[in-house]
Amino acid sequence: MHKFGKGFATGVATMIGLTAGVLFSFKKAVVEPIESQEQKAEENRKKSLRKSGSSHLG
Repeated sequence: MHKFGKGFATGVATMIGLTAGVLFSFKKAVVEPIESQEQKAEENRKKSLRKSGSSHLG
């Protein structure tokens, strides 16, 4: 029964580590590029609004 406990604990620790790794890699590969793309789009919107506002001044 002692070996079962050690194996079970090792399996649980491995699964927790694996899950954390998968979530971290998903965040790096999927979430962060989308956020940076949205941030660039927002900056471009701000720039275009400033340009359009200044072009009509005179």
